[in-house]
Amino acid sequence: MTGPSRIRVDALSRAGLLWRMIHTSATCSICGGGSFTSHKVLWPALIAEWQLSETEAAYIDEQQGCACDGCGANLRIVALGDAVRCATGFDKTIRAFGETPEAARLRILDLNGAPAISPALAALPEYVRADYPKVDMLAMPFADGVFDLVIHSDTLEHVPHPVRALQECRRVLAPGGSLCFTVPIVVGRLTRTRDGLPKSYHGDPATSTEDLLVRTEFGADAWRFLFEAGFREIAMHAVKYPAAIAFRAIQISMD
Repeated sequence: MTGPSRIRVDALSRAGLLWRMIHTSATCSICGGGSFTSHKVLWPALIAEWQLSETEAAYIDEQQGCACDGCGANLRIVALGDAVRCATGFDKTIRAFGETPEAARLRILDLNGAPAISPALAALPEYVRADYPKVDMLAMPFADGVFDLVIHSDTLEHVPHPVRALQECRRVLAPGGSLCFTVPIVVGRLTRTRDGLPKSYHGDPATSTEDLLVRTEFGADAWRFLFEAGFREIAMHAVKYPAAIAFRAIQISMD
């Protein structure tokens, strides 16, 4: 893949929904690096719990375990960085953006932190860090419309009611603001809840806490949760598809 391409699908419904898929090359959106090193991160028990095929396990390993040699961002973080860059209209790296006057004016809510991205933004005067589950994503302690950008990465799958959490993200966004986030996606299946299934954790079950319990396994229809939460404009940013996909949803205040 040599550069960005865009596919735009307009008028998904009479409400004028917008859905875009944006493909990018594997250049690090955080630091600009082009050298990546891969290692396996999945383990046999988790592969069995998620019923992953060999192909699925391979691209999820790449999503989580292929990382930039410069800043350590894995592919899902690179995809998230692409979403943040589009949300801010900045075409250089996240690190460079963090040093601009425009970034200093941006009101940012960072839920749970994102490796490489959060350190680049944390010193900004309007940056707020709020970690789940200490901060309840189903009832966040912030007023309506007080943020321009909300970020979270691989957190929503641990939240009991993902649509309600996305509604909260939308509520705290100002008109024109953007939500940028990732969830692990198995693209060849539909989303399913893990209710009634054996407990599965992102981490060693012997030491994992309840906030690492996986409640939702997201599939190819993960985008619908954003529409159900009330968003009307959505973009998906893919890095080395299907390895890494990030979502960007815009609060356009159509209510």
